[in-house]
Amino acid sequence: MEIISPEGLRIDGRRPEEIRRFNCRLGVLSKADGSAYLEQGNTKALASINGPHQADDRTKIKHDRVLIQFQYSMATFSTNERRSRSKGDKRSMDISQLMRQIFESAILTDLYPKSQIDIYVQVLQADGGAYSACINAATLALMDAGVPMKDFICSCTASLVDDKTIIDVNNSEESQFRNPLLTLAILPTSEEMILCQMKSRIHADHLENILNAGIKGCKDIYEIMHREVLNHIREAAAVMNAT
Repeated sequence: MEIISPEGLRIDGRRPEEIRRFNCRLGVLSKADGSAYLEQGNTKALASINGPHQADDRTKIKHDRVLIQFQYSMATFSTNERRSRSKGDKRSMDISQLMRQIFESAILTDLYPKSQIDIYVQVLQADGGAYSACINAATLALMDAGVPMKDFICSCTASLVDDKTIIDVNNSEESQFRNPLLTLAILPTSEEMILCQMKSRIHADHLENILNAGIKGCKDIYEIMHREVLNHIREAAAVMNAT
């Protein structure tokens, strides 16, 4: 099976540098300080925010900045493999640590000394690009919670197939072909990279092309996320004015 057909289309009918259908909603959980639900193709993620609030463990208090706690998990029904996925398993803990570092670099942590922000993200359905979906969902949830950040954090994957770059890779493209996979997260205004993770090797001659494709994917996603945040703010303001 070819990833890119002779007509220049991928398995799911997209063009090589076209992102998947991207839907998102903010404020989906009433009991959370901020929340967001996101669909990136068939990958679905739910994020919620608790805080800023008083730190749970006084021994971990940061006197000059806020303490960020991140918990990543996958629902047992998120993939075709029906197996127990504990929130405390090593893989989930490693991903949680990486995600925490990503958001520490973008949240204005010095505004909330001696406080704590809890970020919870669960993958409800995994069909490629789950890390990116989690980063995007958590960003929207933080926006919903009103947590000050330097910028949006937008994430997208990119790969290389027969010297052609593709973006927002789905599970079929990830699993059926042994191609390099880049997971990128940027601050879109400055294009500052805060995550650049490559799976498999790639020749240096192709690195610039795959990076540029990943940045384009991040910016395409940013446009949708930014528009949804503005719409959410307008809806909230309309409700307040009506009361």
